Amino acid sequence: MLRVGLALIATLISFGAPAQAPYPNQPVRMIVPFAPGGASDFVARVMQHKFGEILGQQIVIENKGGAAGNIGMDAAARANPDGYTLFLGNIGTVELNPYVFKDLKLKPLQDLIAISQLADMPSLLIVNKDFPPNTVQELIDYVKTRPGKINFASPGSGSLDRLEMELFRKATGLDMVHVPYKGGAGPAVQDTVAGHVQLMFGTIASTLPQVTGGTVKALAVTSTKRVAAIPNVPTIVEAGYPDLVVSSWQGLLVPAGTPQPIVDRLHAAVLAAMKDPDIARRFAEVGAIPTTSATPREFVDYIQSDSKKWQAIIAEVNAGPD
Repeated sequence: MLRVGLALIATLISFGAPAQAPYPNQPVRMIVPFAPGGASDFVARVMQHKFGEILGQQIVIENKGGAAGNIGMDAAARANPDGYTLFLGNIGTVELNPYVFKDLKLKPLQDLIAISQLADMPSLLIVNKDFPPNTVQELIDYVKTRPGKINFASPGSGSLDRLEMELFRKATGLDMVHVPYKGGAGPAVQDTVAGHVQLMFGTIASTLPQVTGGTVKALAVTSTKRVAAIPNVPTIVEAGYPDLVVSSWQGLLVPAGTPQPIVDRLHAAVLAAMKDPDIARRFAEVGAIPTTSATPREFVDYIQSDSKKWQAIIAEVNAGPD
């Protein structure tokens, strides 16, 4: 009788509190805080199918651009912390914007949970094809004899491209004029091609077509190893500046408050997805490197360490939103 009574109680409890379906049991939204066609959008769409396949649900990409990525990041931070809204963050939104936008109330590492890096995207130091220097040292020597007469482009005062050049100028003692553009890296690259400005840093994804097409020259890539897509371009380390190794990382985050089992599930899915050889192949075509974090904590530690460098240079040059 006791066993029957206990079984009856268990049955009544099970009817009163039905078990929840395992996560995920519906499509998952991934907010990309920039317009289609950029580096973040590329990473999201390359991993979209495999990541969804591993999770067992469709990944729906939502491009939500504006304010250098802040609008999309804010929308992600305000979303329900149930694992059905993901955020494709990058170095600009998560590391730079909190210091560039002085009135930014959102705190990325408090309002979001870092899951894992997805990709590293080194930059290229490019110059107009008719600009005389052909190496980093030739560039330094050339600019030093023409202080204040050489212009460098960027897609904005607080952009990674601009801050990379400020680090380069500081390391080499160069006096150059900054020319900021709006609307992403495209206009800045176009004017470097046209010769209206002489040089700039840009992600490989945004500059590779011009390099391979011969409309600009690539003097260095900001990685420790040469990139397969452009094997003849030396690294910034080979040029003698190991402290200028820089990567525009892309990574996955979720709203703060997301349950730990869901965080763990997403992290495991990222690790599995990024082993896919097709993702590696498509990344390599644009100079991107599949990169994952062993744990979410490792990703947080990386962000905190890397952002200190940018906080200092942003304050030094008083970089702000355009």
